[in-house]
Amino acid sequence: MSATNTNYSALYTLITVFFFWGFIAAGNSIFIPFCKSYFSLDQFQSQLVDFAFYTAYYIGALLLFAFGNLNGKDVVGKWGYKKSIVYGLLFSALGAGAMIIAVEANMYAGMLLGLFIVALGFSLQQTAAQPFAILLGDPKTGASRVNLGGGINSFGTTIGPIVVALALFGTAASVSEEQIKSLELNKVIFMYVGVGLLFLAAAVLFFFSKKVPSGISEEPIEKANKALRILVIMTILLAACFVPIFKTYQIDTTTFEAIQLEDLEKYRMYWLFGALAVVIGGLLFSYSSAKKNAEGWGAMQYPQLVLGMLAIFTYVGVEVAIGSNLGELLKLPEFGSIQSSDIAPYISMYWGSLMIGRWAGAISVFNLKGTNKTLALIFIPLIAFGIILGVNILSGKDMKPLYYYIVCVMVQIGAFFLSKDKPARTLMIFGSFGIIAMLVGLFSSGTVAIYSFLAGGLACSIMWPAIFTLSVLGLGKYTSQGSAFLIMMILGGGIIPPIQGKLSDIIGIHQSYFVAVVCFAYLTLFAVLVKGILKKQNIDVDDIEKEVSH
Repeated sequence: MSATNTNYSALYTLITVFFFWGFIAAGNSIFIPFCKSYFSLDQFQSQLVDFAFYTAYYIGALLLFAFGNLNGKDVVGKWGYKKSIVYGLLFSALGAGAMIIAVEANMYAGMLLGLFIVALGFSLQQTAAQPFAILLGDPKTGASRVNLGGGINSFGTTIGPIVVALALFGTAASVSEEQIKSLELNKVIFMYVGVGLLFLAAAVLFFFSKKVPSGISEEPIEKANKALRILVIMTILLAACFVPIFKTYQIDTTTFEAIQLEDLEKYRMYWLFGALAVVIGGLLFSYSSAKKNAEGWGAMQYPQLVLGMLAIFTYVGVEVAIGSNLGELLKLPEFGSIQSSDIAPYISMYWGSLMIGRWAGAISVFNLKGTNKTLALIFIPLIAFGIILGVNILSGKDMKPLYYYIVCVMVQIGAFFLSKDKPARTLMIFGSFGIIAMLVGLFSSGTVAIYSFLAGGLACSIMWPAIFTLSVLGLGKYTSQGSAFLIMMILGGGIIPPIQGKLSDIIGIHQSYFVAVVCFAYLTLFAVLVKGILKKQNIDVDDIEKEVSH
């Protein structure tokens, strides 16, 4: 393949994989409130959908790192990007099959297992897909291909809630929470049959295409035995925290029933915060230990990387928690008493808000200058907003309550002009935007609060590339390893949403959104701290343009 020619057939097949990452992940925000009503769950139990899905990313990335560290070679590089994506697609197809069986059997635990297997395949796909996209043409235009994948991923997050809502509720005008319990799940089975077949079709196309390069790399990797050890210990401790949470308790109904049930609620809360403490404590321990003796820590000897791991953990956690708890919030009378069958436009707009920001962030890839860049920064977000409205209206949804959300989009456009494509500055501005939006949502109700919580998606939209860039700056030969560590911290999507879910069971769903305020506060703090850390390493972040890749 010529260095200047892009392998478009392979690229178009690859970006369908990006689409389904977003489609399934955002669709979970509809699936969660549905499962809560269908299986009579509390908010914490419904959030186990996110726990199963995002924990799989962590386990998958950790296993790849562990095998690579033991063998001295990158597992994905040894298999080749092509085969790695094929293996990942086949694993996700297996997960779709497990989902079909679980739905047929009405088993919530089986559905969680199916989602876990799907996401385990996604973890392998995501590890290989971005370098593979760069390999499919001129390296100079690699960022554009990765960005195209990110844009399609974001479109998947917009479409996912609409399709999943249709699969669950059909075209009925409204379905009450009681009626949900009697719904047939045939359409969900058909949806996962379709998803599974598409995974298999993509795997076949990749495997048999002679034009797709293998992408094999035999380069040795930098070992990090101490880093592996602490990650394994953290994993064992996390398992120790979550196993008791899922345990079935036999309570003596003749004595102390109320006290014991109350204790069980507190017990679950303690273990959830214990899991959070394991992650924060493990990373901070790594931070302090590596400062004393860097040998054996690999990429984790760099403070920007360790703090960045916590930032990715927090970012994914808050992004998922806002969307996953939104359905329960909208059921409140002060938020319109919106049924689970009617929340798809709001969930689509929330995840679509990430598309709005990512499309705007993509503008820097095209090196536009002056007036052209200014016009692009104004009109691209507005076009993306129009697309979200359009696809929902075409699916029969009433989008009139969300027309004035354009005001929030205009605020985000202003934030883009202020950020000036600088990663630390971007993170500070959008982190502050997130804090303000969440506080307005907490201290108001109705349309103002709904718009504020939806604006959390606008705040999150551009954070991933900014965090990633700041975290891997100055890592040198450890950059690839550092990237793998950051991917592991997608784990945040499996821990922070259940914490908010359990808190909502105790203090109320509206008040539980203070969790998002804390998360955005740390992300803003990270931008300030890492700027100082990099300055001590003689790296001026103000001279580095934001790298757009998700």
